[in-house]
Amino acid sequence: MAGFKEIFLEKINSKEIKIGIIGLGYVGLPLVLEFTSKGFYTFGFDIDVSKISILNTGKSYIKHISGEKIDKAVKSGKFVATSDFSRLSEVDTIIICVPTPLTENREPDMTYIISTSEEIRKYLRKGQLIILESTTYPGTTEEILLPMFENSQLQNVTLKVGEDFFLAFSPEREDPNNPDYSTSTIPKVVGGITENCLEVAAALYDQIIIKTVKVSSARAAEATKLLENIYRSVNIALVNELKMIFDRMDIDIWEVIEAAKTKPFGYHPFYPGPGLGGHCIPIDPFYLSWKAKEYDVNTKFIELAGEINTFQPYYVVEKLIDLLSNQKKCSLKGAKILILGAAYKKNIDDMRESPTLKLIEILHRKMAFVEYYDPYVPSLLKSRKYNFNMTSIELTKENLKSYDVVLISADHDSVDYKFVADNANLILDTRNVFGRLGIKSSKILKA
Repeated sequence: MAGFKEIFLEKINSKEIKIGIIGLGYVGLPLVLEFTSKGFYTFGFDIDVSKISILNTGKSYIKHISGEKIDKAVKSGKFVATSDFSRLSEVDTIIICVPTPLTENREPDMTYIISTSEEIRKYLRKGQLIILESTTYPGTTEEILLPMFENSQLQNVTLKVGEDFFLAFSPEREDPNNPDYSTSTIPKVVGGITENCLEVAAALYDQIIIKTVKVSSARAAEATKLLENIYRSVNIALVNELKMIFDRMDIDIWEVIEAAKTKPFGYHPFYPGPGLGGHCIPIDPFYLSWKAKEYDVNTKFIELAGEINTFQPYYVVEKLIDLLSNQKKCSLKGAKILILGAAYKKNIDDMRESPTLKLIEILHRKMAFVEYYDPYVPSLLKSRKYNFNMTSIELTKENLKSYDVVLISADHDSVDYKFVADNANLILDTRNVFGRLGIKSSKILKA
């Protein structure tokens, strides 16, 4: 008699397997589209009923994800979005793509993972594969999810991982609106609790991903994602620190980076900015720092990088104060500031951990009048940390002239920067957008 592993693998090969993806955001929704495009029946689970309604009508609520693809998936009959978690019992694979934020004390907030796992536990049945994709500290899958599922006491029988059900970790590697890579073309790291878990998880991703990279454990897979983002955090902190040093020396950091990247080996360019954004880089290093304390290790290097990056919005405001006092002979209090770009990076509508939000908070504390323009973010919705209740202004000549300073926070390509330069009184450029475009003016200051 075939075991659950053999049955699972056969269902993958015959495309009879049903997929359930929990969390229909920037990670979960692209996965839905990849599985449905390959002919797999896919359920999308989310607690946000407004998202469910939009998706089931074949529309998108994320700028870079095509509504046409969603409409095609819905019309194919292969995709349905639902907030009814009892339907988890209908699927063979459950992929968890929920947020993993930090608490106010910069410790891992596992609320979403735990509550999701408790929901899965209610409907867990033999033969299912559960995969965690949410970025987290090494040990999460084994220490939190495994005991919860093994002790679910399904029909008064304790389930055994690797035989009765399968459990793995595979870190998401999404880069929203990256023109060079998509979900299917980015290699997928996979680590299982057991060899059987690894085999079935890798076999599943092999159906939609160009290459799966198997590692020895779920812990190794969890650590891989942290290494990737800590590498970026540390190198961004390095150029942010150099930016501040070189500014004192009257050296343009962007010019130095352009010169350095002509070296064909041993160097990879990173760029400074107004602060870190997105759900990964500002958060993930602190997950490892927190876990390392359990092993009596202080992650001094990682934490220093975090401090430098966290300081950047304050540095930008300091440069703003210098610009106002030197050029307009006025203080920040009562000054009218327009921030261009609310998303955390160019050409997307993703607001997660955007440095713009921190900039607005600091400027409000200093009694400045702040508005923003972003063609992709019509309003600043309430988040876990902020509730500004602001809407994007129109970018007109009259509006631009009415502000004391225009601050560039995200350099969307759709903005006419020559128009901005021609009509703004002063400009603080944190992205070197005017330098890249060759627009020079005494009223533009880099930060």
